[in-house]
Amino acid sequence: MNNTLNKKQICDIAEHLENAELQFSDVNKITDDFPDITFDDAYNIQWEIRRRKIQRGNKIVGMKMGLTSWAKMAQMGVDTPVYGFLADYFSIPDGGEVDTSSLIHPKIEAEIAFVTKQDLKGPGCNIAQVLAATDFVIPAVEVIDSRYKNFKFDLLSVVADNTSSARFICGGKMANVNEIDLKTVGVVVEKNGEVVEVGAGAAVLGHPASSVAMLANMLSSRGEYIPAGSFIMTGGITAAISVSPGDNICVKYQNLGSISARFI
Repeated sequence: MNNTLNKKQICDIAEHLENAELQFSDVNKITDDFPDITFDDAYNIQWEIRRRKIQRGNKIVGMKMGLTSWAKMAQMGVDTPVYGFLADYFSIPDGGEVDTSSLIHPKIEAEIAFVTKQDLKGPGCNIAQVLAATDFVIPAVEVIDSRYKNFKFDLLSVVADNTSSARFICGGKMANVNEIDLKTVGVVVEKNGEVVEVGAGAAVLGHPASSVAMLANMLSSRGEYIPAGSFIMTGGITAAISVSPGDNICVKYQNLGSISARFI
């Protein structure tokens, strides 16, 4: 592994970033103080944040891919997908309320999530293996919330910050992967009754299952894998949409129902 940070630095930065999340206070991006950090350093920080949550009694309920659509990569000025984790308290029920007072600058993304029935291991994991190992797919909406000031960050800083993970909502209908064309499934995002974004599944690395395969391959570099029964959000189909108190969102998925939420 290519590291520039020692264990104490990793732990200190993880505590700093997690405190920013838990106390919903923004901070400067990590690379301002550590300009030479590597991807290994950034993921070590993220995994330390994960360890801290587990130690505190939180459960890790899923994984997520980020920056997997051309729109999202263009919006953020990057070209490499990344992954993060989902903690239990991130979950919001379909039709529920999202408390913006515990967030800094929330944005929503429409996504397709996979639930696995078999382990997936890299390297060399591919779409065919992902589809064979999938129990079902289900619509999801992620609420991202970078802890960095003015939503300004670079790729290494966002990886360390658990890829801006904050909240997520599942809903709509479950479907078998052989019942739906995940490349062409259409998505319409409405905010306060107006259409603000549209997209299709192919926006996610050409096929949402490619995102799951990439996750398995990325995890293999750390000796990790995707266990059976995992919940995986594959990344935003459209560019992220800012939300504020009083906003109502409804995301409609072709043949998969819809998800709604209110921001308070």
